[in-house]
Amino acid sequence: MEISELTALLTHEGLDLLDELGSIGSSAEATRAVSRLRAAGHSPDLVSAVVGQAHLRARAQAKFGEFAARMLFTRAGLEQATRLNVASLHAARMRQAGITEVADLGCGIGGDSLAFAGAGLKVTAMDADEVTAGIAAYNLAPFGEDVDVRRGFAEDAVDAGPATHPGTRAVWLDPARRTAGHSETRRLAASDWSPGLGWCLDVARTHPTGIKLGPGMDRDLIPHDVEAQWVSVDGSVVELVLWSGPLAREGVRRAALVVSGGRSHELTAAADAEDVPVRALGAFLHEPDGAVIRARLIGDAGRMLEAGMLDGRIAYLTGDSAVTSPFVQSFRVRETMPAHAKTINAALRAHDIGRLEIKKRGMDIDPATFRKRLSLRGSQEAVLILTRTPEGRIAILADRV
Repeated sequence: MEISELTALLTHEGLDLLDELGSIGSSAEATRAVSRLRAAGHSPDLVSAVVGQAHLRARAQAKFGEFAARMLFTRAGLEQATRLNVASLHAARMRQAGITEVADLGCGIGGDSLAFAGAGLKVTAMDADEVTAGIAAYNLAPFGEDVDVRRGFAEDAVDAGPATHPGTRAVWLDPARRTAGHSETRRLAASDWSPGLGWCLDVARTHPTGIKLGPGMDRDLIPHDVEAQWVSVDGSVVELVLWSGPLAREGVRRAALVVSGGRSHELTAAADAEDVPVRALGAFLHEPDGAVIRARLIGDAGRMLEAGMLDGRIAYLTGDSAVTSPFVQSFRVRETMPAHAKTINAALRAHDIGRLEIKKRGMDIDPATFRKRLSLRGSQEAVLILTRTPEGRIAILADRV
């Protein structure tokens, strides 16, 4: 979005037109809307802005629910925004730590600030981009004087030296990890983030701080004195947050927060967990959540399930106990066989399988390509797991628990 489009949108005419248009879910709908609005005499900038926002509002419902219907977005801002349910958990942590004010530096479209303000915190939200700051101001306007939105750089908003009010005022940092822009962007190396990771960590040493980062960040860059929390939503790992000061829980340095179906569960530890021993495949196979894997807490999950590792280099657990947990997906084993299409097809026919979910780990196989080699004509469903054990490659036919 260009500043001319935002200016055209932030008028009574623009906002009324956007509300009338509703959400647009497909490119075909967008094309028809553009033709209709241009024929009605609306300016190109206004039509582009309104139709673009209507399309983004439809996409934003997955992250912001009903709030998306009154928010504005950029494409890049929506992609990089924290999901509202996750941001609300971060806000609750701040309240529990006694925080009353937070500086959201690199606020983007204001998704995190929305949750912070909703939790009763006073918020200073800042972004260096003019359009993005303008959109954040619109999205946060309902909170009135409790939220102050500014345009500027994080480095100018907080001193990396000693904090003035270390117990009540926190800093939330979301350094730009992609190239500038409102639509197509690309990932940057850690050395090119803005603000830089080193500066962010300096702030974290002297202020209660949360630093939102990509979940695949090099673990060697994580200081030993912060809490590292990996977060997954509905099976997808979405972020890593480094917490410092009173926001870091005593005795916790590794955490896996699993959010699914509107509920959240967390596995925490003082350090990376020691792996459980390797054992032969049992009656059940467990696939740890990605956040558990990233946090290196597979061993703790295994001990909860009375399970061992299927292979020391593969993140699968196995055991004979009929138990599961929110930190894994569990499967009841039907049959094992060599990982050859001919053998697998025979098993699929024997079990009358016509609907098959294929999972793989530790094998250089494309599930979509492999599926084309299988005969699926039955009336039942199952899960096929292609993996490796110390004895070699195997296929496991199983059912979800």
